[in-house]
Amino acid sequence: MPDTPAKKPSRQQVFTLVVQVGRKSGDGLPKDATGGALMVFASGVDEAEAVRETVAVLKQADLAPLDVTGYGTLADRMSEGHEISDEERDLMQRALDENSVVVVQMTPFFKDQNE
Repeated sequence: MPDTPAKKPSRQQVFTLVVQVGRKSGDGLPKDATGGALMVFASGVDEAEAVRETVAVLKQADLAPLDVTGYGTLADRMSEGHEISDEERDLMQRALDENSVVVVQMTPFFKDQNE
């Protein structure tokens, strides 16, 4: 029986992304919302892959991604002085373990009533 090569360590990392979304039928946003923003933790070998996967997942969920802003990996965020809770760390680990996109927070946007 041939020797099986040792499993390569995963090059996956988890990136923090904020995605702005517009309106689309069935998006689950409140009916008077104009859009929203989602904070997600997404795994990928680089940030570009994490963004592509996130956009694909959100489109499958009937959301309309408009813009994605990346905030880097856990190490990047820590070096910038961000405070990261144990809950966030757990969700980041989940995204890595499941090679997935985890929506951490969804904030709907509403038109200013004074306009």
